[in-house]
Amino acid sequence: MKSEYDDGEEWGPIEELIGNLDLDPFDPLARGGSDAAPGSRAVRWRDLPPEQARVEWDTLRQWVEWVTARFDVPVTLVPDCWWRHPALVEELSALHVAWRTAYDKQDTGLGPVMWLERWHNAKARLRAAYPGSCTNGHQPHKRRSWEDTTSQDEWNAWASDAHGD
Repeated sequence: MKSEYDDGEEWGPIEELIGNLDLDPFDPLARGGSDAAPGSRAVRWRDLPPEQARVEWDTLRQWVEWVTARFDVPVTLVPDCWWRHPALVEELSALHVAWRTAYDKQDTGLGPVMWLERWHNAKARLRAAYPGSCTNGHQPHKRRSWEDTTSQDEWNAWASDAHGD
């Protein structure tokens, strides 16, 4: 019996038909695309080439000054010498990237409220990153060092076994 949709033509496998359509290979479920993420890329301070440092530091400084004024952040949370506290730099830098991503033109509209949630949740991490010691001027923090703490012989003996018992 012939249906109203049957034109009498023989059709090949659906994969072959689709392949012959010359469609854009966009796959909405693909997660490994080549396009940059919305917003911006994160700054890897550890690997930042000197020729890019000034631009990145100036950009972060402008944002930190804006966000701390906008949200009336006390100096006990983000001091004037924030840039001299490496853990605080990492926290603020991550928040900056999240902020730029939240306000990217590709955002669906939820970005700003999600960023505000992250900002308010980050306050505890900001407190942990800055001990509050610079209220009367910057006080250098004695940073942890691994120099002369690990015996290379002990390490080599330990690292030679998976320790999966």
